[in-house]
Amino acid sequence: MDLTQNTVSPRALELAQTFVRMNTVSANSNLELIHFIRDELARVGVKSRLTYDAGRTKANLFATLGEGKPAGVILSGHTDTVPWDGQEWSTGPTDAVVRDGKLFGRGSADMKSFIAVALANAERFLNSPSPFAVHFAFSYDEEVGCFGVRDLIADMRDAGVSPLACIIGEPTSMVPAIAHKGVYRYHCCVRGKEAHSSLTPQSVNAIEMAARLVGKLRDMAEGFERSEPRYEGFDVPFSTASVGQFHGGIADNVVPRDAFFRYEFRNLPTADAHAMQQEMLAHARALEPAMKRVAPDAGFSFEPICEIPSFMGSADDDVTRLALRLSGAAGTTEVAFGTEAGLFKASGIKTVVCGPGSINQAHQPDEFVSLDQLAKCEQFMAGLAASREIG
Repeated sequence: MDLTQNTVSPRALELAQTFVRMNTVSANSNLELIHFIRDELARVGVKSRLTYDAGRTKANLFATLGEGKPAGVILSGHTDTVPWDGQEWSTGPTDAVVRDGKLFGRGSADMKSFIAVALANAERFLNSPSPFAVHFAFSYDEEVGCFGVRDLIADMRDAGVSPLACIIGEPTSMVPAIAHKGVYRYHCCVRGKEAHSSLTPQSVNAIEMAARLVGKLRDMAEGFERSEPRYEGFDVPFSTASVGQFHGGIADNVVPRDAFFRYEFRNLPTADAHAMQQEMLAHARALEPAMKRVAPDAGFSFEPICEIPSFMGSADDDVTRLALRLSGAAGTTEVAFGTEAGLFKASGIKTVVCGPGSINQAHQPDEFVSLDQLAKCEQFMAGLAASREIG
């Protein structure tokens, strides 16, 4: 492919359409897609390492193109998508229709197209004169908590693979992103004591006690907005906290025994989400003695839903300079959404986020990626294959 061309190759577009047509919503298996990639790589002589979930219905894939080279650059992507229940689409979410210079479908932007473009250039990477290998690292269950990539990283380490850098192809409009917030979600169950609503002193109202904790969360959120040092690169330049679900009660005249709610923190890379959660726990423990005087088994319990660490890279990192050179972007950016970048960085790998499409289209009805963005991504891949150094 000529590095100056501005159209995506037929093979890359074909693969992107093929992947969009595979329903890999997080609740489903991703093995159809993973096995497809495994078989395509095997066709050009590349072996893949698969790591499975407990039920062996989902898998990560790790493969090295350029075996024997001393180090490598990871191209990372997740294979799962969010669902489309209740959304109004003008075309089927898995039809992979191309019109008006755009590929439509769930996962087209987030982020099957990046994986497709990488795979379309597998032979280019194999035949590359560059001194470093290229690794494919494709995970499951990113959308529900970045669960699969943790096993992928552990398996990579067990295999003795120590990459120099990682490029995560989330949709950034091909502008390298060097920071994002963390996403920490929790489920809180409140156990009270039911009673007839005319006998409230004999009860512990689970909804009311949950509301006191929700109020604490709101106070914390207002405190972040009021006092936290700003990180001006973000759309919201301070940490946030919010409740997403709240359930409780069975009837108007029954004091509710049970209630539960789900909440999240989205912390700046400079803020400590675990300390935020500890503040919630401390407030809950302070409420419990009065509850237990009425009902000894009353109280709060907490369960983590997902803990996705924030990410802070650097414009000075070799991998960021590489992404800037290959993308032609004028500078770096920060993104509001979470990715697997913090986990790769925590494992000691310099990381940047850079991929085709916009997060503004992701998770929406009629999700799309422009063919122009796919062409820019393919130019990026060709430039990577031709690179003589990282940085």
